[in-house]
Amino acid sequence: MDYKALSKKEAEIDIEGEITSQIWDDSDTSASQFRDLLKQVGDVKTINLHINSPGGDVFEGVSIYNMLKQSKADIHVYIDGLAASIASVIAMAGDTITMPENSMLMIHNPWTIAQGNSKELRKVADDMDKMGESIKTSYLSKSNDKLDADTLTQLMDEETWLTAKEAAEYGLADEVLEPVKMVACLTEEQAKSFKHAPKSLVTAHPVDEQKAESKQQEEEEWRRKLLLSAQESLNYLNDSFLF
Repeated sequence: MDYKALSKKEAEIDIEGEITSQIWDDSDTSASQFRDLLKQVGDVKTINLHINSPGGDVFEGVSIYNMLKQSKADIHVYIDGLAASIASVIAMAGDTITMPENSMLMIHNPWTIAQGNSKELRKVADDMDKMGESIKTSYLSKSNDKLDADTLTQLMDEETWLTAKEAAEYGLADEVLEPVKMVACLTEEQAKSFKHAPKSLVTAHPVDEQKAESKQQEEEEWRRKLLLSAQESLNYLNDSFLF
């Protein structure tokens, strides 16, 4: 995430990576980080928010969306390449949303990884449904009645990838521009998070290999510590009673 002051009255913010509570990469964005950035921006009249993100954590994204909606500034959103998943919800905070023809917007139901007994898993499913309903309000509020609740439910159920033109038809974008050099794209790793990611979006777009390798090493170390912790817990349980 990055920002720059264009003038005393106007600022530009870029969200280019994943939305997450744990920052793995300089391009990642967290809600707390975004809140601090808004404080730096100050009382400007206009915020130009550029988005090119595959999405990420639901609650982090909803928090960012609410911060933008509560801002006194006019929010102009530009989807430079891709606004997928919770990044598409953040985009809905825009007073105006602009998309080049070759950019995309993806909407789907929240998903998670869970474990537990049957009652706990049923509760997780119920909570996910509530999250989905909460997210729908953001899309419907922006659509100006061009999108009804039943159609939105179907689009989210099917994990729908909308072109700029389609997004505008549903009221989820206000203006469609000529194509720009930055196009919607996903890494192979990011594409694994979705069920129906268009193959044309899965590209080998420029990536800093050293940074990617460093991130992989950090994730592997995190997994190693997690497994070690799980093993310690298992050893403890083996000496205890399970109910």
